[in-house]
Amino acid sequence: MKIAIVSYKKLEKFTQGVTNDEDADLITFLKSKGLDVVPAIWNDEMVDWNSFNVAVIKSPWDYHNHLTEFLEWLNKLEKLNIKVLNPVEIIKWNSHKEYLSDIAKNGLPVIPTEYLHKGSAFEDRFFDLFGTDKLVIKPCVSAGAQNTITVNKNTLKEHKAEIENLLMAEDYIVQPFAEEIKNGEWSFLFFNGKYSHCTLKTPKEGDFRVQHYHGGSISYPTPNPVHIEQAETFIQSLSQPTLYARVDGVVINNSFKLMELELIEPYLFLNGDNKLLENYYQALITLIS
Repeated sequence: MKIAIVSYKKLEKFTQGVTNDEDADLITFLKSKGLDVVPAIWNDEMVDWNSFNVAVIKSPWDYHNHLTEFLEWLNKLEKLNIKVLNPVEIIKWNSHKEYLSDIAKNGLPVIPTEYLHKGSAFEDRFFDLFGTDKLVIKPCVSAGAQNTITVNKNTLKEHKAEIENLLMAEDYIVQPFAEEIKNGEWSFLFFNGKYSHCTLKTPKEGDFRVQHYHGGSISYPTPNPVHIEQAETFIQSLSQPTLYARVDGVVINNSFKLMELELIEPYLFLNGDNKLLENYYQALITLIS
């Protein structure tokens, strides 16, 4: 069985500050287990996808900038009867942030979200709707805080033209700004539905973006078991099993609230740790056996 570990054409902005090559560590570990694994770039025309039995969608970190082509490529894999992990249906669903409304409809705790479709106008009603003085606005198809901005009542006028210009290009979501993000964003990692580990990503002083290439820092505190259980409910709500899932959110009033459910290309914080790599391997073996 030949397995593709799918990545992208490397861009420094995504790897800046990353000391471990997670994909390389994973491939080395899986090879040590006797698996035939090969790195492959999703949009590399030289790759013979027909030679693979399984495609693990590991780190296509540029997919959001080429969404139509990416989804067409996934369809191609399905037509070739290649097993895709995570499943294509799950990836398509997770590629647009309207999935958050589906989760909320299931009664799960999600940061309140409203949608602005491409070409629509931004309205100041969202401040009253959410009962807040500060909003965060981000694309429905995005990664790494791309084109994500915050606005408050006092700065709305100076940002309105920028927001409406962004809306000319794509769909956006509007959420109340969660001040708790300053205490950090929790990421709970699950492999085939089983909890593995977690991290806490904290933004630098004066910022809200937690990504390392925006100056954020990463720590590994011991989480509250209650919050692990709360994060697991989002995994249990999925329509199909997933090889990996990262549940990102903040703790508000001692309760975990979802910000993002990462099912396409999340960094997994494996950090070369054999125990965590083993968790990933066991999940993979179960799903391809």
